[in-house]
Amino acid sequence: MVKLESNAQQWLRSLLADWQLIADLAFGDLVLWAPKAGKLQATAHARPAAAATLFYRDITGTPARFDWDQIIQTAWTTGVPVISEEPSNFEGVRTKIDAYPVFAPDKNPDSKPIAVITRHTNLGESRVPNKLQLNFVALGNNLLQMVSQGSFPIPEAGSDSRRGAPRANDGLVRLDQSGRVVFASPNALSMFNRAGVDGDLEGRMFAESITNLNLRQDLLDEGLPLILTAKGAWRTDLEFEDVTIAVRSIPLFEDAKRLGGMVLCRDVTELRVRERELLTKDMTIREIHHRVKNNLQTVASLLRIQSRQSDSAEVKESLAQAMRRVAAIAVVHDVLSEGIDQEISFDQIFKRILLLVPEIAGYHTTVKTEFLGSFGELTAERSTPLALVLTEVVANAVEHGLSDRSGTVQVEATRDKKTMLITVTDDGSGLAEGKVGSGLGTQIIRTLVESELRGKILWTSPIRGGTKVTIELPI
Repeated sequence: MVKLESNAQQWLRSLLADWQLIADLAFGDLVLWAPKAGKLQATAHARPAAAATLFYRDITGTPARFDWDQIIQTAWTTGVPVISEEPSNFEGVRTKIDAYPVFAPDKNPDSKPIAVITRHTNLGESRVPNKLQLNFVALGNNLLQMVSQGSFPIPEAGSDSRRGAPRANDGLVRLDQSGRVVFASPNALSMFNRAGVDGDLEGRMFAESITNLNLRQDLLDEGLPLILTAKGAWRTDLEFEDVTIAVRSIPLFEDAKRLGGMVLCRDVTELRVRERELLTKDMTIREIHHRVKNNLQTVASLLRIQSRQSDSAEVKESLAQAMRRVAAIAVVHDVLSEGIDQEISFDQIFKRILLLVPEIAGYHTTVKTEFLGSFGELTAERSTPLALVLTEVVANAVEHGLSDRSGTVQVEATRDKKTMLITVTDDGSGLAEGKVGSGLGTQIIRTLVESELRGKILWTSPIRGGTKVTIELPI
């Protein structure tokens, strides 16, 4: 039973992801009635895009009105759509209500509905229907019938909602079983005329009319023939010389017999141009990070060469510290060059920083590092100073706390919605005379934590020995 309930909920989520299309085609409000606490209650509501809504206030969470309840209960108990013949009145407006049971795709003679959809049509603004309205309503009725048969939404369509997905009012082409155009909305006809179609589409084979145009062959979808004949339920882009049209095909069925289908279309030329511009900018930024990383590695190499040529131990130590700091910054830029996200996983950066520890420790001691918890996602602006801070803190623990012995440096990071807490502990000799040093490394740490990261830092020597550094940063 739990599995069935889970499948029903998943099917309802798929339906709600697509039912705005039905509301737009049907020119009416849709309300989903699902069982809750033993009664059917309104759990979702979709308003039509091109018609006046009946419900200016949200009715979700409320029981059905008395005059609606009989129609809803009849559809729920019989599993058959109920089309009302007599109009009703809602807040002074003449309306018509129809009820359609909702079935999951594995419907059989013993299946029970999992919900009911009611369609509320505003008759107060009724007028002589035009060709577009007649076709839209017929398609809306067809989709509601498919919902009652458990065949819509179509499972093979998947859950991918690409940017620029077309809607009914953007453009619609209705096809018969052979793929011939029965109706093309004015918006659809206009965009295909801009793409190169000469004259009207009605009465012509849609797939032939489109494939005869100057389509970009390198971007053709393998499933395009199925999409343009509405035999397959999927989305793709049609790339012409000056126009890009997003298309989505929906096969139409009645009792498992294919009636034809419809193709929704939308001109996404400007949208795709902007996406390509953003992608170009992202690639440029990644390339800049990559070059900065390479330049920093070159600087580190020059410092290493200079260090080898020096006879002064003090100079060698200063240059080694400079190399370490440059390497830490290079790690951040290397990670930034691998992606285009505004925020990056600092765990990935810090694990690479820990690989620098063997160079810091040298060959006179064995140092083990441990990392607990997670830093989570941080912006690039905060990642660079934090990388430098942690590099200096770990280096101090190795160079000073564990300078003459083997030991462990443990780093732990925890965070909540407002604060990140980082602790670095070692089991070394502890702070000399219980006081914090005043060297360049300590100054760098304080400046970056307090000024750049606007946080707090505290050095302590636990009773058990060693040193503990606590860093608290606002998120």
